[in-house]
Amino acid sequence: MRRYLIDENLSPKYRTQLLRHEPSLTVLRVGDEGAPEFGTQDPEILKWCEQNEFSLITNDPNTMSKHLDDHKESGQHVPGVFMIKRNVSMGAILDELIQIAGDSDKDKYMDKITYIPQQQQTISHSIHH
Repeated sequence: MRRYLIDENLSPKYRTQLLRHEPSLTVLRVGDEGAPEFGTQDPEILKWCEQNEFSLITNDPNTMSKHLDDHKESGQHVPGVFMIKRNVSMGAILDELIQIAGDSDKDKYMDKITYIPQQQQTISHSIHH
């Protein structure tokens, strides 16, 4: 099952609610014991996610695309980056993240930024180099 690391910029409610709705998930938040410390820069978070096989949940599209490009160019990979859309209900986001966590195709989101919730007009951006 997919494991999630929640960016420190997101509410801790995401962790609490994911675990409330799906207790079998492994969900850490930046700053938790065993997770990167508060203030850890995005490139280091991506490295941690790769080393520990966690997908990142964030809401900061401004720099993550560049950091993911750099990460991929250096020959590294990440199990997935899930970008939370603004002004969307937490319920819709949680439902989709739980569904994705149970997806048996571990490579489906590899090295991609996927916007959550996904809709027909939403495109997962694959990194090509």
